[in-house]
Order: sequence, then C-alpha cells, then structure tokens
Amino acid sequence: MRYDYFNHVAPSRSGTARLPFRRTWAYMVAMAETLYTIDILRLAASVGDWPPLAEPQGTAECRSPTCGSRVRADVKLAPDGSLSALGLAVSACALGQASAAIMAGDAAGKPAEAFAAARVGLADYLAGRSDALPPWPGLIQLAPARTYPARHASILLAFDAVLAAIDAATGTATPASGRAHG
Repeated sequence: MRYDYFNHVAPSRSGTARLPFRRTWAYMVAMAETLYTIDILRLAASVGDWPPLAEPQGTAECRSPTCGSRVRADVKLAPDGSLSALGLAVSACALGQASAAIMAGDAAGKPAEAFAAARVGLADYLAGRSDALPPWPGLIQLAPARTYPARHASILLAFDAVLAAIDAATGTATPASGRAHG
C-alpha cells in the first residue's frame, strides 16, 4: 500500500492502513500555533542582541540531552558580584532562544542568587509544582509551554548556562537545586 496523500493514511509494514496521519498533523499544528506565537518568534530573533563577549571573566556552555539545544554564556561581573555584561551564543528551538532573550533582557545588575531563584521558580512552574512564575519580566510569554514537557529543558538552558558561567568566573558553586544540564 502506498501513502495516501488525500486521506493522510500511512501504510504499515503489513500493507494495511495505520492510524491516520491527520491526528499527528493536527497535534503538531495546534502545538505550533500555541507555542510559537509572534511574540515568541520576535524574542527568538532578538537573542542576537547579546553577542559573545570578547574577554569574559567566565564562560560556560550547557546542552540539553533531551533536544540537543545548546547555550553558551559569557559573563563579566561587577566588583559586588552582580552581572555587568552578558554574551550569548544560542543554538536552540524558538522557545529556547526566546527564553534566553527574556533572561538576558533583565540580567544586568542581578546577582547569581537572582538567576538561581528564577531558574528554580521557572522549573517548578513548568513542572506544575507551582502556579506562580518567578518575578522575572517576560516569563509569562513562556507559559503556554507548561503543557509541553519536551520543551522544558530548552527553556531552562539559558539560566543554567549563566549560572555555570558565573560559577566559572567566581570559582564557586551557585546554589541552584534542580540544575541538571551542563
């Protein structure tokens, strides 16, 4: 049996028709419409506003084992330990890029503890352990991804990379329970 483009039915190995392809296609279209809004795509396109730094104090690259997304963060710290400059190199889906842009947009002047708290709060929200997003401007844009667990690792990756880069710059470990990438 050949593929039936009109009825969207894929053949099985035995030659009989399998589950209609249309259900899978409808799911993918619905997911794309829900997750990849114009605001998410604009944020994803803006991630280039934070190019890698020429002489960072700390650099770290984190990779998601789930989807293969990668985020490299370069940081410079102020004398008080807060973030003074941030550079990113992001190779991720639109949600991972948008998350990186949201994080970077409000990163200046924040201490490592703020990144750790936001990362833990966002992970708890995405996993359904909390109904409140952490107080980080723009994270509400990522709320539709809560029902798509396969996207959670990519969304958290930018926070993981910045925390690891701060660790590299200071030579200490930032307390952030739940960090699993890197």
